[in-house]
Amino acid sequence: MARLKVTQVKSYIGSKQNHRDTLRSLGLKRLNDVVVKEDRPEIRGMVQTVRHLVTVEEVD
Repeated sequence: MARLKVTQVKSYIGSKQNHRDTLRSLGLKRLNDVVVKEDRPEIRGMVQTVRHLVTVEEVD
Protein backbone atom coordinates (compact mmCIF):
# COMPACT_ATOMS: atom_id res chain seq x y z
CA MET A 1 0.00 0.00 0.00
CA ALA A 2 1.22 3.51 -0.77
CA ARG A 3 2.32 5.85 1.98
CA LEU A 4 2.19 9.60 2.37
CA LYS A 5 4.94 11.76 3.82
CA VAL A 6 3.27 14.79 5.44
CA THR A 7 5.40 17.78 6.45
CA GLN A 8 4.14 20.81 8.35
CA VAL A 9 5.53 23.85 6.53
CA LYS A 10 3.48 26.68 8.06
CA SER A 11 2.59 27.53 11.63
CA TYR A 12 -0.93 26.89 12.92
CA ILE A 13 -0.93 30.16 14.92
CA GLY A 14 -4.00 32.12 13.92
CA SER A 15 -5.75 29.18 12.29
CA LYS A 16 -9.06 27.63 13.32
CA GLN A 17 -9.24 25.22 16.23
CA ASN A 18 -10.40 22.50 13.83
CA HIS A 19 -7.18 22.87 11.84
CA ARG A 20 -5.07 22.70 15.00
CA ASP A 21 -6.87 19.54 16.08
CA THR A 22 -6.38 17.99 12.64
CA LEU A 23 -2.63 18.67 12.70
CA ARG A 24 -2.42 17.10 16.15
CA SER A 25 -4.38 14.05 14.94
CA LEU A 26 -1.92 13.64 12.08
CA GLY A 27 0.91 13.65 14.63
CA LEU A 28 2.32 17.07 13.71
CA LYS A 29 3.27 19.19 16.70
CA ARG A 30 5.61 21.88 15.43
CA LEU A 31 6.99 23.44 12.29
CA ASN A 32 8.96 21.07 10.01
CA ASP A 33 7.63 17.94 11.72
CA VAL A 34 7.35 14.97 9.36
CA VAL A 35 5.09 11.92 9.64
CA VAL A 36 4.59 9.00 7.29
CA LYS A 37 1.03 7.67 7.11
CA GLU A 38 -0.72 5.02 5.04
CA ASP A 39 -2.59 6.40 2.04
CA ARG A 40 -6.20 6.01 3.17
CA PRO A 41 -9.29 8.16 2.53
CA GLU A 42 -9.34 9.28 6.18
CA ILE A 43 -5.78 10.57 6.01
CA ARG A 44 -6.41 12.22 2.62
CA GLY A 45 -9.40 14.03 4.14
CA MET A 46 -7.37 15.32 7.07
CA VAL A 47 -4.61 16.50 4.73
CA GLN A 48 -7.22 18.24 2.56
CA THR A 49 -8.47 20.14 5.63
CA VAL A 50 -5.02 21.56 6.40
CA ARG A 51 -3.63 21.65 2.86
CA HIS A 52 -2.46 25.26 3.33
CA LEU A 53 -0.26 24.25 6.29
CA VAL A 54 1.35 21.03 4.99
CA THR A 55 3.08 19.49 2.00
CA VAL A 56 2.48 15.91 0.92
CA GLU A 57 4.72 13.47 -0.95
CA GLU A 58 4.02 9.89 -1.94
CA VAL A 59 6.54 7.38 -0.57
CA ASP A 60 6.94 3.79 -1.70
